[in-house]
Amino acid sequence: MGKEYGASLMAIMERGNTQGARGQPRARSDAAGSDAAGSEGTVSEEAREHHHQSPVTERPEEERTAAAMLDDPRTRRWIQRIGVALAAGAAVTILFGWRLGLTVAVLVVIADVVRRSRKDSSVAAWQKSSAAERRTEKQLRALQRNGYLVLHARAVPRDDEGVSDGRIDHLVIGPSGVYAIDSEKWDKRLPVRTMSHLKLFHGPFNKKDRLDEARWEAQMASNILGEKVGFEVPVQPSVAIYGPSIPWKVMRVRDVDVYAGNRARAYLRRRPTILTDGDVQRIFQAAEDALPPKYPD
Repeated sequence: MGKEYGASLMAIMERGNTQGARGQPRARSDAAGSDAAGSEGTVSEEAREHHHQSPVTERPEEERTAAAMLDDPRTRRWIQRIGVALAAGAAVTILFGWRLGLTVAVLVVIADVVRRSRKDSSVAAWQKSSAAERRTEKQLRALQRNGYLVLHARAVPRDDEGVSDGRIDHLVIGPSGVYAIDSEKWDKRLPVRTMSHLKLFHGPFNKKDRLDEARWEAQMASNILGEKVGFEVPVQPSVAIYGPSIPWKVMRVRDVDVYAGNRARAYLRRRPTILTDGDVQRIFQAAEDALPPKYPD
């Protein structure tokens, strides 16, 4: 009886150990399963986060790009141009039909492009020439058929005394000589007057410094060009004034010719011939080499 009871007890203990051993892999697999489930949950959460975050990062970039385009003056100009063309075309379409309306819209765009292009200058766009300079440039362009060559916005290099750089608005080289023309836009409400060919006033303002600067620029250009070509090249300084009425045709004040801006072409043409075509070409080439553009591309 005692032996049978002991044997039964041993058998029960062995079965318990066996079940425990078989249960260990199940526990590991459960743990692995829970880990896998956890990792799948993490991946799915990351995917969901990525899915929700991607539009958020792209939208500000698109908005910034659109804002940059709208800030561009050329874009705004084209928007205004198209808006005006559409308005004009729609009005004509209502009255006369779509064919004429379309034609009017296209003509409005072309007219605006042409109008703005006339304001352009050969000077680099990022250093836009003034309205006065463009008006003088237009007059000088008509003189090319008469043998005149022109350089615009040329820098005057520093001299030995360290004087700061100057700028010649228009350097004109032609049969009647070489000229350094500065174009000025002054307040038309103030009168222009002189005193004894030594002082120039615009209203109460003495323009002595402006005349001295123009004379210095011309003298520097004369020295540089003379060294380049091997003979003396006088350069006559002048100031073309736009705005106020000028009560004379041409007056020399402090060795600088002063005249109304709309007389720039006549100022050059009504002079005797002193340079040959070969001289003009040599001086022009020397000026291109020695007087660099003030605003290089």
